[in-house]
Amino acid sequence: MVSIRWPFGQGGRGRAPNRGAPEEKASRAAVLLSGVGRARWTPNDYASLAREGYQKNAVAYRCIRMIAEAAASAPFAVFVEGVRDEVHPLARLIRRPNPEQSGAELMEAVYGALQVSGNAWVEAVGDEVPEELWALRSDRVKVVPGRSGWPEAWEYCVDGRSVRIGRGADGWAPVMQLKLWHPLDDWYGLSPLEAAAQGVDAHNAAGAWNKALLDNAARPSGALVYGAQKGERLTDAQFEALKDQLSSAYSGTENAGRPILLEGGMDWKPLSLTPAEMDFVAGKHAAAREIALAFGVPPQLLGIPGDATYANYREANTAFWRQTVTPLVRKAAGAMTGWLGGRFPGCEVRADLEAVPALQAERDALWARLEAASFLTEEERRRMAGVGE
Repeated sequence: MVSIRWPFGQGGRGRAPNRGAPEEKASRAAVLLSGVGRARWTPNDYASLAREGYQKNAVAYRCIRMIAEAAASAPFAVFVEGVRDEVHPLARLIRRPNPEQSGAELMEAVYGALQVSGNAWVEAVGDEVPEELWALRSDRVKVVPGRSGWPEAWEYCVDGRSVRIGRGADGWAPVMQLKLWHPLDDWYGLSPLEAAAQGVDAHNAAGAWNKALLDNAARPSGALVYGAQKGERLTDAQFEALKDQLSSAYSGTENAGRPILLEGGMDWKPLSLTPAEMDFVAGKHAAAREIALAFGVPPQLLGIPGDATYANYREANTAFWRQTVTPLVRKAAGAMTGWLGGRFPGCEVRADLEAVPALQAERDALWARLEAASFLTEEERRRMAGVGE
C-alpha cells in the first residue's frame, strides 16, 4: 500500500537540519553521465510486467509472494555498539514504521516491488530524525541524476501532478532506493520478471491455448468437406449460411458434444494433433521452470513436475532460504544501516535469522560442531555461533 503523506508544494519535507557542510566526494567518471539534473523514467514497462507477470501468471505470482512473505518474516534487529537494543528509537521505527503498517507489511511491499520492477523505494518523514517510513510505488518514482554520479533528487508523480523530494542541506537523502544490479543502467535495477519475460509469455500463451481448447469441447476442430468427389463448390450464399449456422448452433461450451446435422454431399473430417504438437504441455512446464529459475525459487516448492534437483521438499526449502531469501534480507538490512545510520549514530540494522524454522537444522549442526570443538574457548564458540555476550 502506498500512502502519500505530503501536500503538493511543500518543500523540504523529510529533510534534516544542516549539520555542517557536506563532504565533497565524486567519481571522476561521473562527469561523463548524461541527463544530469533531468528526471529519467524507469526503462522497463512496470505496468506490463505487473499485469502480465504478477496478475496473469500463477508461477511468477507465487514466486514473488513466496520471496516477499519469506523475507518479511525475518525481522530486523538494531544493534548499538554491538549490543542488541529493543527499545532504541530506530528499533521502534522499524517495528512500527507508520500509523498504517507494521514493519513486516512495509518490508513485504518493498520486497514485492523489488521483484516486480527491480527497484524499491522507501521515504523517511521527519524533521531532525525520521519519524515515519513509507513505501513508494516504483512506477511513480523517477530519479533526478546529480553531477556527482548519485541522485540529487527524486520526483514522485501521481495523475499528472508531481512533487520533488531533494536531499537535505547536509546531503542526506530522504529516499532510499533498493535495487537489483543492472549491467546497462546507472540509475535503475533489473527486474527478474524482465529476465523471465520469454518464459512468462510462453506460459501465458500455453494457458490461453488450453482455455481455447476447453471452449471448443476440449478437442481440436474438424473440417466440413463438400463435393470432394466431383469438385463441386457451394455458392457464396450457401457458404455464408453454413458459417452462420455453425457459429450459432455448434460453437461455444454450451454446444459442446452436440451432433452436427449434415445435408447431402457434406462430410465431416475430424482433425487431430500430432505428438509433436501436443508437446506444448512439456513446453509449459519448461517455461514454468525458467520463471522459477529467474526468481531463485526451486521448482519443487511450486509443484512443477519434471524437476528433481533436490532430494526432498526440506532440502529445496533450505536452499530457497539460503540462496534467495537470506541474501535479500541481509542486503536490505545493510541498505537500511547505510541509509538511517547517519540519523541514528552508532546503530546497525541486522537481519534476525535465528528464529527462521527453515534454517534450524543448519543451526543445530553448527552448535553440535562447536560443542564438540574442545579446543575452542567459550567466547570463541559464542562468537562463531553469532551469539552475543
